[in-house]
Amino acid sequence: MLRRMRHAALLALLLAAVSCGRGEPPKNQDPLAAEVERSAELLQKSPSSIRRTNEPVLARAEEDLRQGRRELALQRLANLQGSIAAAAYRNGISSEQRRDMARLDAEWAHMGSVLRDDLGNLSPGAFDGVPAAARALGEAARSQVRGYYQASLDYGHNTMPDQGFYYLGSAEGQRAIAAFCRSVAARSNLRTPALRSIRPELRALEADMLAVYRPPLSIQRHGEFIGASSTLKEARELDAAGLHHGALLRYLQAAQLFAPLRQPPPPVLPADAMTKKLQ
Repeated sequence: MLRRMRHAALLALLLAAVSCGRGEPPKNQDPLAAEVERSAELLQKSPSSIRRTNEPVLARAEEDLRQGRRELALQRLANLQGSIAAAAYRNGISSEQRRDMARLDAEWAHMGSVLRDDLGNLSPGAFDGVPAAARALGEAARSQVRGYYQASLDYGHNTMPDQGFYYLGSAEGQRAIAAFCRSVAARSNLRTPALRSIRPELRALEADMLAVYRPPLSIQRHGEFIGASSTLKEARELDAAGLHHGALLRYLQAAQLFAPLRQPPPPVLPADAMTKKLQ
């Protein structure tokens, strides 16, 4: 019960930070609406496989924006930006080149210079002034650029070059998300609530995961455990780096992924009760 109360308190803190830190967009211009239009144009020029995957995401972002769910629209658009950037990068390389190990080595060196400014450690103040929701998404994405880039060469050499190109594209996609979060959210002079380290909550959630990671559940739902655990690992790394907005976002996502695995599972709320709780 104490852990659930702590989880709820942290969620409330993030929502408060979002509300206090949101700035007004320039007069007669909504940056999120403009980004929806730009993403629609990019998708129209993309291959059909990319359109099929991402057009439903864009449609949901448009609906969220119409319904006033701006932070959810922002999250969907950020994910969309990462997907489009990664796919555009990979599709810019011919299938023949993606089978060439020497080509991967050369491209890895080239992308090292392209991504140079995003490969170093991220300062805790790098997203100062960006409203909390965008800051959380930006910190989490920017911190993944180096990991994807560094893994791409070794992974490609140990599997096949195409896999190395995939991770290079993922690095470019995460960089695009970070840039998007900096640009699309209007900066504000309002001071957002300071976020603390959530190390105790991270340890508590990890203990909860380990307690139920037993057969047959650990075998039957292994993939779900991996997803929750890897997200929690990201949260720990972000928290250790002082990137508390990104850490809180990843912690909440890990808790959300782990919720269906809890034993006994949490009760399912009726639709009307869920709507009331969300409101």
